[in-house]
Amino acid sequence: MANSGVGQGLVVSFGEMLIDFVPTVSGVSLAEAPGFLKAPGGAPANVAIAITRLGGKAAFVGKLGDDEFGHMLAGILKENKVSAEGINFDKGARTALAFVTLRTDGEREFMFYRNPSADMLLKPEELNLNLIKSGKIFHYGSISLIVEPCRSAHMKAMEEAKKAGALLSYDPNLRLPLWPSAEYAKEQILSIWNQADLIKVSDNELEFLTGSSKIDDGSAMSLWHPNLKLLLVTLGEKGCNYYTKNFKGHVPGLSVNAVDTTGAGDSFVGALLAKIVDDLSIIQNEAKLKEVLKYACACGAITTTKKGAIPALPAPADVLQLLKTAGK
Repeated sequence: MANSGVGQGLVVSFGEMLIDFVPTVSGVSLAEAPGFLKAPGGAPANVAIAITRLGGKAAFVGKLGDDEFGHMLAGILKENKVSAEGINFDKGARTALAFVTLRTDGEREFMFYRNPSADMLLKPEELNLNLIKSGKIFHYGSISLIVEPCRSAHMKAMEEAKKAGALLSYDPNLRLPLWPSAEYAKEQILSIWNQADLIKVSDNELEFLTGSSKIDDGSAMSLWHPNLKLLLVTLGEKGCNYYTKNFKGHVPGLSVNAVDTTGAGDSFVGALLAKIVDDLSIIQNEAKLKEVLKYACACGAITTTKKGAIPALPAPADVLQLLKTAGK
């Protein structure tokens, strides 16, 4: 396939899918917004679609409400060639919703409707274990750790994927308003830290987890654990820092006109996973890893140039165009 080196191994992405309601006008509070547009999202679902949009293979595992929004979201996954075999529908709970405030700089604030939403009610016995075991990479966040029974389902899925030989990929994707307290968030996010082979945190998450405002190598390496193969710290438009057992470095960002940062981190992760799924040795080869991270940074950058996450996720041609114009 002419998809610029994207692997055909399966990436299984686990967690929540929801609908973001995004104001039609930027820079106003929720109360002042004249109207809202429906934007399907949820980090693990965004990652799965980012992968298939680039020509890779992905499946989403999670639970949606047996309602119009839930079926709409399942339809969006299928339209984007993401396997929906791992989706369950809950008759008693609604699909999660989030109202998002877009600040004038493209950053976001969230107000969630989840009490409880269907994604929180996924039970271990509802997991499609055959699908989970067939993945080369198992990717997840931390929102699925907040409450039972979803937390137990998360732990079970992670354990089964690991047993089947999958690489475990973790992007905590901190959403503080969803947690009962900041302390509990930190404790739970770190409770599964040492199981991950690959971890991606944003600069803000690094500050939150270390309690230090320094975004430097010392701060990042305080999060290192002996089983980790790759630690990434994303720096928004400034690119990312990478750390492995044998080398570390920085990949600069690409400058674009950002209108909405939603999904940029998911696009970055999706591109990275799609590029390494068939050849995990890339992680040990600094020159190859840098190329992949440049590509992933370009994917993240493109995603900020349009509103919403899923509509903004790039196809290979978009990425190559940006890399060409940036002369990278």
